[in-house]
Amino acid sequence: MTATSARPTVTEREARQVAEAAREQDWRKPSFAKELFLGRFRLDLIHPHPTPADEDTRRGEQFLAKLRDFCETQIDGARIEREAQIPDEVLNGLKELGALGMKIEPKYGGLGLTQVYYNRALALVGSANPAVGALLSAHQSIGVPQPLKLFGTQQQKDTFLPRCARTDITAFLLTEPDVGSDPARLATTAVPDGDSYILDGVKLWTTNGVVADLLVVMARVPKSEGHKGGITAFVVETASEGVTVENRNAFMGLRGLENGVTRFHQVRVPAENRIGPEGAGLKIALTTLNTGRLSLPAMCAGTGKWCLKIAREWSAVREQWGRPIAKHEAVGSKISFIAATTFALEALLDLASQMADEDRNDIRIEAALAKLYGSEMACVMADELVQIRGGRGYETADSLAARGERAVPAEQMLRDLRINRIFEGSTEIMHLLIAREAVDAHLSVAGDLIDPDKSLSDKARAGAKAGGFYARWLPKLVAGPGQLPTTFGEFNPAGHADLSGHLRFVERSSRKLARSTFYAMSRWQGRMETKQGFLGRIVDIGAELFAMSAACVRAELLRTTGSHGREAYQLADAFCRQSRIRVEELFGRLWNNTDELDRKVVDGVLGGAYTWLEEGIIDPSGDGPWIADATPGPAKKPNVHRPIRSQ
Repeated sequence: MTATSARPTVTEREARQVAEAAREQDWRKPSFAKELFLGRFRLDLIHPHPTPADEDTRRGEQFLAKLRDFCETQIDGARIEREAQIPDEVLNGLKELGALGMKIEPKYGGLGLTQVYYNRALALVGSANPAVGALLSAHQSIGVPQPLKLFGTQQQKDTFLPRCARTDITAFLLTEPDVGSDPARLATTAVPDGDSYILDGVKLWTTNGVVADLLVVMARVPKSEGHKGGITAFVVETASEGVTVENRNAFMGLRGLENGVTRFHQVRVPAENRIGPEGAGLKIALTTLNTGRLSLPAMCAGTGKWCLKIAREWSAVREQWGRPIAKHEAVGSKISFIAATTFALEALLDLASQMADEDRNDIRIEAALAKLYGSEMACVMADELVQIRGGRGYETADSLAARGERAVPAEQMLRDLRINRIFEGSTEIMHLLIAREAVDAHLSVAGDLIDPDKSLSDKARAGAKAGGFYARWLPKLVAGPGQLPTTFGEFNPAGHADLSGHLRFVERSSRKLARSTFYAMSRWQGRMETKQGFLGRIVDIGAELFAMSAACVRAELLRTTGSHGREAYQLADAFCRQSRIRVEELFGRLWNNTDELDRKVVDGVLGGAYTWLEEGIIDPSGDGPWIADATPGPAKKPNVHRPIRSQ
């Protein structure tokens, strides 16, 4: 059997239906971002800024102090970069510290930290070495602990969570050699056999998979008598017979990442290791990622802090034409961007995290926006730092040290960050995921109108329903408090920058964003889902508006608590002014763009019309298939699984 024949044949429509079925369908709690996309600026949902309980703060700060000492004395980031591996003693030290159980409840041996302090811990560890941060994040944000916390049985929690908290590293296995963000084509199978399932298949890019003791594996259960079937989640012991880690993958960055290829051949998994019912695997994965995605912007915010520190120190001592380079506008604008964006990223992260802890709001869109915005902006900040450092930014830290200069790993940071635009949903997939949530209200009332499978009577009923909704909704988008010069006056305190105007801009832009979405749906109807360039810009505008809101609310929190309030207002003002320029540009590009022309060029490229343009070069690529063979069967390579155990 070839790899192609083993893979389910799925139409585009069927793939969308699988993804749609995995979504959380209901909105049982309010959502600031959802309202923002609908043209309703609900500042009351985020202001006053929520704050952690005193006991949570005490426990969180206590752990951060221990973790900081460990990072400063035990984690040698340069060594990890040279050896492309996190030393066993570092991982064992993190276990002893309790870092594997930061989000696990104390009754299971964990620390029970809040999302806020978990994220601060990841930012701290990630600044010491991003690969260590990625390992802890993959273990707790998407590995075994979080799915069990949300969907596991009591027996599963009692069995596995104590191990996850102290000794066992975990991994999440969904991707396959020919399956990325389209899980409908998942080929790994779990065939029922008595009180067990027999697992067969190959998983790719298994972060932590090389060293993991426990795995969350997504596999397709065939539909049969007594079995609903569908994509299902299982906890699998890596030491089980038939589990082989066939390769440890290497990347342009995160060189200490224990990421591999894992093969399952006739692996027997007890039925009690199934998480949730059959067919619930994708829903479990997406729900887990709702807050799990916050770990990436946490490390991105930490990166911004480091970029700011290096830019400040370097730009003060490096002189050009008789002045420190920071005093030259071309460099100064980059430093201002890094400082303002770092402030906004931390504001966005802390707000979403505190909202997750309070559990009063639905934050699925906020977390996704934080991941999207954080991963994109952090890459820009790191790139700007490399530019500020000039040739030294492109030079490796080891080379700098070898010739007697400070070993600043700016180029490494740029390489390490690049994966965040791909990890846990690429930017392109995040655009589509967030856009789907942003238009949910429209589809819930008018979806049948554009569904080709619906009857005329269904469409008639949908038309009446949509008419009533839009008759009430559209008039509210014409005018709002953002047009009144005194609105949000509490954000204009004496002696501080005026942030009230920025919030009025957010309110007006929110209504404009909703109107633009409605116009697009009216124009394209069922073809709306193919307009990915338009949808991406809609989401990017929403991300900027959310970031501006978070920055203003955080500045006011810092002012009222007496902690750098004046400086926070200045940074929020700078960020909002920079963000407004980007928002105006994005609004312009909604309707003035090259999307149609781009599609024609793509057709020409794929049709071979421009192959002459490729002449005159040498392709250094090696031979071999574009996608590796993932045919189920016994392993043909040695097992490179490397469990970490204390001596």
